[in-house]
Amino acid sequence: MTPILILRGWGSKIENWKTVIGLLENQGYKVFSPDLPGFGQNSPPETPWGVDDYVNWVSDFCTKNNLSKFFLVGHSFGGGIALKYAVKHPQNPQKLIFADAAISRTQKPAKEAIGKVAGALKKFSFLPFYSKIRKIAYQNFLKSDYPLEEGVMRQTYLKVFSEDLREHLSKVKIPTMIIWGEKDDATPTKDAYLIKEKIQGADLEILPGIHHHPNSECPEKLATLIANFLKWN
Repeated sequence: MTPILILRGWGSKIENWKTVIGLLENQGYKVFSPDLPGFGQNSPPETPWGVDDYVNWVSDFCTKNNLSKFFLVGHSFGGGIALKYAVKHPQNPQKLIFADAAISRTQKPAKEAIGKVAGALKKFSFLPFYSKIRKIAYQNFLKSDYPLEEGVMRQTYLKVFSEDLREHLSKVKIPTMIIWGEKDDATPTKDAYLIKEKIQGADLEILPGIHHHPNSECPEKLATLIANFLKWN
């Protein structure tokens, strides 16, 4: 059975995908979902990385794990890596699935807005759970992980999300499915329709009421959509 390689979003932990992975494995698939450099148990790169660096890392991972033919799933940040990998190595992925993929990157972190939010949050700095409040505020009001990163990963974030990937979409020639949360405000649904327009024959599934993380919001539905798409000829 053809294995599945899942490239997760920025900072996403393997625990956030355990239900989806388990459901796919129950159907007989072998699923790989490695921690990308800088996340989970994988150390940050020594210098700031861009998307191409992550693509090269994924290529090395596939070589080390004897993955020559596989189904490729990319969520959010991982979707951008999956896109460039599929274009650079078209002989490897047999099918491609985007889940709320960060492809259209026209907005950069707004430093002025970051400063305002940081100033407003200072009054809560004495609280023991301040770091959690800060993270929620940045992610919900700024839709950005940039202020939460430090050192090389902060520069990596800027490098990664300054590269718009839309020009690569029309180069994808393998069967593609797009899965998107209707209420996603991190990567809006207009991006999903853009991807469908640019990739010939791509299928699109909009998930009512779901935001940016279908893997944790509706894992059973996501796993079912993935499995059904992979079974099609």
